[in-house]
Amino acid sequence: MPDGQPSTEEAQEFYEFALSIYEQVKNILEQNNVIIQGKSIKLRLIEIKDAEFILSLRLDSNLNKHLSSVNNDLNAQIDWIKKYKEREIEKEEYYFIIESLSGEPYGTVRLYDFRDNSFCWGSWIIKPNSPSIVSIQSTLLVYQFAFYTLHFKKSHFDVRKENLKVIDFHKRMGGKIVSEDELNYYFEYLKEDYEKAREKYKKFL
Repeated sequence: MPDGQPSTEEAQEFYEFALSIYEQVKNILEQNNVIIQGKSIKLRLIEIKDAEFILSLRLDSNLNKHLSSVNNDLNAQIDWIKKYKEREIEKEEYYFIIESLSGEPYGTVRLYDFRDNSFCWGSWIIKPNSPSIVSIQSTLLVYQFAFYTLHFKKSHFDVRKENLKVIDFHKRMGGKIVSEDELNYYFEYLKEDYEKAREKYKKFL
Protein backbone atom coordinates (compact mmCIF):
# COMPACT_ATOMS: atom_id res chain seq x y z
CA MET A 1 0.00 0.00 0.00
CA PRO A 2 1.46 3.46 -0.90
CA ASP A 3 2.69 5.63 1.99
CA GLY A 4 0.06 7.99 3.36
CA GLN A 5 -2.89 5.82 2.35
CA PRO A 6 -5.04 4.53 5.24
CA SER A 7 -5.39 0.81 5.65
CA THR A 8 -8.78 -0.83 5.28
CA GLU A 9 -8.90 -1.26 9.05
CA GLU A 10 -8.09 2.43 9.64
CA ALA A 11 -10.70 3.49 7.10
CA GLN A 12 -13.30 1.31 8.82
CA GLU A 13 -12.43 2.77 12.22
CA PHE A 14 -12.76 6.31 10.84
CA TYR A 15 -16.09 5.46 9.23
CA GLU A 16 -17.44 4.05 12.49
CA PHE A 17 -16.21 7.12 14.40
CA ALA A 18 -17.80 9.49 11.88
CA LEU A 19 -21.04 7.51 12.00
CA SER A 20 -21.15 7.68 15.80
CA ILE A 21 -20.68 11.47 15.71
CA TYR A 22 -23.41 11.76 13.09
CA GLU A 23 -25.82 9.75 15.23
CA GLN A 24 -25.05 11.87 18.30
CA VAL A 25 -25.62 15.13 16.40
CA LYS A 26 -28.76 13.71 14.79
CA ASN A 27 -30.16 12.73 18.18
CA ILE A 28 -29.40 16.17 19.63
CA LEU A 29 -31.05 17.94 16.71
CA GLU A 30 -34.07 15.68 16.87
CA GLN A 31 -34.51 16.23 20.58
CA ASN A 32 -34.03 19.99 20.34
CA ASN A 33 -36.80 20.10 17.74
CA VAL A 34 -39.37 18.15 19.74
CA ILE A 35 -42.71 19.91 19.35
CA ILE A 36 -45.94 18.20 20.36
CA GLN A 37 -48.89 19.90 18.75
CA GLY A 38 -52.54 19.65 19.65
CA LYS A 39 -55.67 21.29 18.36
CA SER A 40 -54.94 24.74 19.78
CA ILE A 41 -51.73 24.48 21.84
CA LYS A 42 -48.30 22.92 21.52
CA LEU A 43 -45.52 21.76 23.84
CA ARG A 44 -41.96 22.75 22.95
CA LEU A 45 -38.76 22.02 24.85
CA ILE A 46 -37.57 24.83 27.08
CA GLU A 47 -34.55 26.96 26.18
CA ILE A 48 -32.39 29.45 28.08
CA LYS A 49 -34.59 32.25 26.75
CA ASP A 50 -37.50 30.84 28.79
CA ALA A 51 -35.76 31.30 32.15
CA GLU A 52 -37.47 34.58 33.03
CA PHE A 53 -40.94 33.22 32.19
CA ILE A 54 -40.39 30.02 34.16
CA LEU A 55 -39.09 31.93 37.17
CA SER A 56 -42.08 34.30 37.06
CA LEU A 57 -44.43 31.31 37.26
CA ARG A 58 -42.59 29.70 40.15
CA LEU A 59 -42.49 32.96 42.11
CA ASP A 60 -46.21 33.66 41.67
CA SER A 61 -47.81 33.13 45.08
CA ASN A 62 -51.07 32.09 43.43
CA LEU A 63 -49.33 29.29 41.53
CA ASN A 64 -46.56 27.99 43.79
CA LYS A 65 -48.54 26.83 46.83
CA HIS A 66 -47.92 23.16 46.02
CA LEU A 67 -44.44 23.51 44.45
CA SER A 68 -40.95 23.41 45.88
CA SER A 69 -39.76 26.93 46.68
CA VAL A 70 -37.21 28.78 44.55
CA ASN A 71 -35.22 31.96 45.05
CA ASN A 72 -35.76 35.06 42.93
CA ASP A 73 -32.50 34.47 41.09
CA LEU A 74 -32.56 34.53 37.29
CA ASN A 75 -28.96 33.33 36.98
CA ALA A 76 -29.74 30.31 39.14
CA GLN A 77 -32.71 29.51 36.90
CA ILE A 78 -30.50 29.78 33.81
CA ASP A 79 -27.93 27.46 35.39
CA TRP A 80 -30.70 24.96 36.22
CA ILE A 81 -31.87 24.97 32.59
CA LYS A 82 -28.31 24.42 31.35
CA LYS A 83 -27.98 21.34 33.57
CA TYR A 84 -31.43 20.16 32.53
CA LYS A 85 -30.49 20.36 28.84
CA GLU A 86 -27.74 17.81 29.54
CA ARG A 87 -30.35 15.43 30.97
CA GLU A 88 -32.56 16.11 27.96
CA ILE A 89 -29.78 15.08 25.57
CA GLU A 90 -29.44 11.85 27.53
CA LYS A 91 -33.23 11.34 27.22
CA GLU A 92 -33.59 11.37 31.00
CA GLU A 93 -36.08 14.21 31.21
CA TYR A 94 -38.24 16.50 29.04
CA TYR A 95 -39.30 19.97 30.15
CA PHE A 96 -41.81 21.83 27.99
CA ILE A 97 -43.25 25.28 27.56
CA ILE A 98 -47.00 25.08 26.97
CA GLU A 99 -47.89 27.69 24.39
CA SER A 100 -50.45 28.70 21.79
CA LEU A 101 -49.91 27.69 18.18
CA SER A 102 -48.76 31.27 17.56
CA GLY A 103 -46.20 31.09 20.38
CA GLU A 104 -47.86 32.78 23.37
CA PRO A 105 -46.59 31.01 26.52
CA TYR A 106 -49.21 29.63 28.88
CA GLY A 107 -47.17 27.52 31.28
CA THR A 108 -44.84 24.58 31.81
CA VAL A 109 -44.90 20.82 32.24
CA ARG A 110 -42.10 18.30 32.84
CA LEU A 111 -41.59 14.54 32.36
CA TYR A 112 -38.94 12.98 34.61
CA ASP A 113 -38.07 10.10 36.96
CA PHE A 114 -38.13 7.57 34.14
CA ARG A 115 -38.32 3.98 35.37
CA ASP A 116 -38.46 0.77 33.35
CA ASN A 117 -41.95 1.26 31.94
CA SER A 118 -43.19 4.24 33.96
CA PHE A 119 -42.67 8.00 34.03
CA CYS A 120 -43.52 10.82 36.39
CA TRP A 121 -44.75 14.23 35.36
CA GLY A 122 -45.12 17.52 37.17
CA SER A 123 -43.92 21.16 37.21
CA TRP A 124 -47.35 21.66 35.66
CA ILE A 125 -48.00 25.36 35.98
CA ILE A 126 -50.48 27.35 33.91
CA LYS A 127 -50.56 31.13 34.18
CA PRO A 128 -53.79 32.91 35.14
CA ASN A 129 -56.21 33.91 32.38
CA SER A 130 -55.00 31.18 30.02
CA PRO A 131 -57.72 29.61 27.86
CA SER A 132 -59.72 27.03 29.83
CA ILE A 133 -58.76 24.21 27.44
CA VAL A 134 -55.03 24.49 28.23
CA SER A 135 -55.22 22.14 31.24
CA ILE A 136 -56.93 19.26 29.47
CA GLN A 137 -55.07 19.69 26.19
CA SER A 138 -51.64 19.83 27.83
CA THR A 139 -52.46 16.72 29.86
CA LEU A 140 -53.57 14.78 26.79
CA LEU A 141 -50.42 15.82 24.90
CA VAL A 142 -48.19 14.73 27.79
CA TYR A 143 -49.76 11.27 27.82
CA GLN A 144 -49.79 11.03 24.03
CA PHE A 145 -46.05 11.76 23.91
CA ALA A 146 -45.15 9.53 26.85
CA PHE A 147 -47.20 6.49 25.83
CA TYR A 148 -46.81 6.55 22.04
CA THR A 149 -43.45 8.26 21.42
CA LEU A 150 -41.49 7.25 24.53
CA HIS A 151 -43.43 3.95 24.80
CA PHE A 152 -44.06 3.99 28.54
CA LYS A 153 -46.83 1.75 29.85
CA LYS A 154 -47.88 3.80 32.86
CA SER A 155 -47.33 6.99 34.83
CA HIS A 156 -46.66 7.58 38.52
CA PHE A 157 -47.03 10.96 40.21
CA ASP A 158 -47.91 12.55 43.52
CA VAL A 159 -50.27 15.37 44.42
CA ARG A 160 -50.41 17.28 47.69
CA LYS A 161 -53.51 16.35 49.68
CA GLU A 162 -54.67 19.95 49.99
CA ASN A 163 -54.53 20.38 46.20
CA LEU A 164 -58.13 19.25 45.84
CA LYS A 165 -58.73 20.71 42.39
CA VAL A 166 -55.84 18.78 40.84
CA ILE A 167 -56.73 15.58 42.68
CA ASP A 168 -60.25 15.77 41.27
CA PHE A 169 -58.87 16.46 37.79
CA HIS A 170 -56.65 13.37 37.81
CA LYS A 171 -59.50 11.21 39.10
CA ARG A 172 -61.75 12.40 36.27
CA MET A 173 -58.99 11.43 33.83
CA GLY A 174 -59.00 7.92 35.30
CA GLY A 175 -56.03 8.19 37.67
CA LYS A 176 -56.02 5.89 40.70
CA ILE A 177 -54.61 6.61 44.14
CA VAL A 178 -52.38 3.67 45.08
CA SER A 179 -50.86 4.97 48.32
CA GLU A 180 -50.52 8.03 50.51
CA ASP A 181 -48.48 9.61 53.25
CA GLU A 182 -49.00 12.60 55.51
CA LEU A 183 -48.57 15.12 52.68
CA ASN A 184 -49.33 13.39 49.38
CA TYR A 185 -51.54 11.06 47.44
CA TYR A 186 -49.60 8.81 45.03
CA PHE A 187 -51.29 8.10 41.72
CA GLU A 188 -50.86 5.48 39.02
CA TYR A 189 -52.14 5.98 35.50
CA LEU A 190 -52.04 3.23 32.89
CA LYS A 191 -51.84 3.56 29.13
CA GLU A 192 -55.24 1.86 29.01
CA ASP A 193 -56.66 4.58 31.29
CA TYR A 194 -55.41 7.21 28.85
CA GLU A 195 -56.92 5.44 25.88
CA LYS A 196 -60.34 5.60 27.56
CA ALA A 197 -59.86 9.27 28.45
CA ARG A 198 -58.62 10.08 24.94
CA GLU A 199 -61.86 8.80 23.49
CA LYS A 200 -63.83 10.90 25.95
CA TYR A 201 -61.80 14.07 25.31
CA LYS A 202 -60.82 13.50 21.67
CA LYS A 203 -62.31 16.82 20.58
CA PHE A 204 -59.39 18.52 22.35
CA LEU A 205 -56.78 16.69 20.29
